[in-house]
Amino acid sequence: MTDKKKPWLPYKWELIALLWFAFFFNQADRQSYNVVLPLLTKDLGLSSVQTGLIGSIFLWCYALLVPLGGYLGDIARRKWVLFFSLLLASGCTFLSGIAGGMMSLILIRGFGNGGGEACYFPSANSLIGQYHHKTRALAMGIHQTALYCGLILSGLMAGWLGERYGWRTPFFFFGSMALILCFMILWRVKDVGQQSQTDDSKKVRRIPLKELFHGVLCKPTFWALCLSFSAFFFVICGFNTWISTFLYEKYDLKLAKVGFSSMFYHQVAAAAGVLLGGRVSDLLAVRFPRVRIKVLIFGLFMAAPFVYLMGATGKLWVCYAALAGFGVFRGMFDSNIYATLFDVIDPKYRGSATGLMLTSIFFVGAFAPVILGWAKDSIGLTQAMSWLSLGFVIGGLILLAAAMFSYRKDFFEESLNA
Repeated sequence: MTDKKKPWLPYKWELIALLWFAFFFNQADRQSYNVVLPLLTKDLGLSSVQTGLIGSIFLWCYALLVPLGGYLGDIARRKWVLFFSLLLASGCTFLSGIAGGMMSLILIRGFGNGGGEACYFPSANSLIGQYHHKTRALAMGIHQTALYCGLILSGLMAGWLGERYGWRTPFFFFGSMALILCFMILWRVKDVGQQSQTDDSKKVRRIPLKELFHGVLCKPTFWALCLSFSAFFFVICGFNTWISTFLYEKYDLKLAKVGFSSMFYHQVAAAAGVLLGGRVSDLLAVRFPRVRIKVLIFGLFMAAPFVYLMGATGKLWVCYAALAGFGVFRGMFDSNIYATLFDVIDPKYRGSATGLMLTSIFFVGAFAPVILGWAKDSIGLTQAMSWLSLGFVIGGLILLAAAMFSYRKDFFEESLNA
């Protein structure tokens, strides 16, 4: 009897690779919309407030449905939750290319893409947490880099495709690629239960809502993380939606260059920051288990000045440098926010806790596209983009209070052995 050869890539890292591409295409869809916004607005005759509102409705639908996605991740087979969520989201990405006006974009992007993407992230993060223990922040950080790569490459490709073949083409391209990936997920992801179950168990524990609320909502640190992350996400939503238009109008760049420049300098730096922040916090957490919340605070306070400079400067190279500085420190926050959440939440509630947190951040962040659309017509994007920096300052102060008054008490001691 011969031993089976070990796979060249352990399954826990194969899982990260599969989920990385799934998250990549989710972000590619979102950024394609943002990049082709000048073309779409002109072709469909929409105002800045209307195009911002479409993005806001997407986020509100996401916020409304993500608790359901989180709960499904705790009570259902996560492999199937992932498959059907990606199938719906990728199908609606493709259908975005046939939209004929504001209402069709709201139906397809708001309800379709928003609903599909809402069910993905809680189950994906829960699976990552189950398979990765000592490498948890690093694994989550690698998964998070899909966001940056998705925004960079889709920005470049959407700008290029949009200029040459029209704004609808990027949606057809990314939607088709994502549909193929759906069936890769179905084929390769293992159908496993939660940590409390054996791998071959087909029983899934139903968690009473009263127990769930007690295990999550009674933790003050959970609320602080939600509020801080909401302030952070308001900045990110406003930035992602309007940075292409900001560069396009302020510096008179071509759309293809805008699609690249608006994301490349920021997202490459953010990818470096997320990997650095994840690895450093994992190493420090061995000796100082409660260090991750401090990394979050540091990232927010350091990123704020760069956000202000990005909007305030009149020189393009300074703007690019500010985008990079902003990226490094937001990446440090990105790599640790869910690891910090898991520090204070029992493993059996983590899918639901993730869903509830995502509800709060997407609900608040959804106001950013439409508010900045209004600001564009009233005070101008230059001033509006600069004032986004206040969101990071507010988020940092909230976490500072939590670190002082509640984090130590709420810390889940079993995470010391995770």
